Amino acid sequence: MRLPDSFQKLVDLLADLPSIGPRQAIRLVFYLIHQGQNNIQNLSRATDDLKKIKICERCFFIHQNPGALCDICGNSGRRQDIIAVIEKETDLMSLENTGRFNGCYFILGEISKSGVLDDRQKLRLQGLKSFIEKNLPSPSTNAQGSASGQAEEIILGFNPTSVGNFNASLIEKELKPLAKKISRLGRGLPTGGEIEFADDETLGSALERRG
Repeated sequence: MRLPDSFQKLVDLLADLPSIGPRQAIRLVFYLIHQGQNNIQNLSRATDDLKKIKICERCFFIHQNPGALCDICGNSGRRQDIIAVIEKETDLMSLENTGRFNGCYFILGEISKSGVLDDRQKLRLQGLKSFIEKNLPSPSTNAQGSASGQAEEIILGFNPTSVGNFNASLIEKELKPLAKKISRLGRGLPTGGEIEFADDETLGSALERRG
């Protein structure tokens, strides 16, 4: 059965989104059509406005500020030398909603089930190392006789899964020379769970019990 081209085009785009397959995409498009022209126009304007969204050059979270930094990285009241390394933007939002963390974040990107970092993630990690070395206070001089910055603490905020634990151990080795302390979220998080779906109290306890 041939459907209108505009219908099929939207179905194809929606079907590529996470957790949405072709059947769910078709249902969504029919739903939008039945909502009427006003709702379709509102959705179209909101989607078009996404072009205004920028990615923070430091932590890779979204923002719409005039400069290059998001609200968190650009906030002078936040601890720049305490950095939570996480996978996803939704992990940042979940941790931030606890109201118990006054440091900054670094979004590595969602780790694949293989547990191997892709080129984009490796590049981001290199950028984090460069930021720490060049912008944070130096406790001493390195072997080459030049000063190198060091974070007060780096928190590895990965999901407590086998893949998360594996990558946390690898990234800890990478970042260990650049931090006085490297910690993991406390085990208030259930093994195999995901940060994104944990409640605020559980995440708050995990932050406070990190070690």
